[in-house]
Amino acid sequence: MKTKPTCAIAYSIDLLGDKWSLLILRDAILHKKTRFKQFRESKEKIATNILTNRLKFLLKEGFLELLDPEGTKKSKQYLATKRGLSTLPIIIELYLFSIHSIDESELSESQINIKAGITLNRIFFEKTKHEEYLEFLEELKSTMSLKK
Repeated sequence: MKTKPTCAIAYSIDLLGDKWSLLILRDAILHKKTRFKQFRESKEKIATNILTNRLKFLLKEGFLELLDPEGTKKSKQYLATKRGLSTLPIIIELYLFSIHSIDESELSESQINIKAGITLNRIFFEKTKHEEYLEFLEELKSTMSLKK
């Protein structure tokens, strides 16, 4: 049986050390993706079996919650929790670590906008994206409760 690391960095890497977890959380928080199909269509082309496993893991560990208003496969939506949102500074720092190594001609319009926002004022960008995501969640959940 695997023991929980006693080092904070080792523990964080156990939780988020694969590239897919952070990319899924990036897509949820920054791009407001909620559905399996949306995550699968990301630029990085995650395999469906890996996506399924990572979504299950992120749900189990409390980074995502499942909104499933109709109880069907197509109605499932994955939403970042408070714990999931706490990864935003990590995502931003990783972004800042390497964004200047990527030729801007390789970036989409959305990626260029994110780059401009983060590099112009990182703290403001983080605060704004955090607030926007909370508003998005509130709107989504209220829409779902109206449909019931």
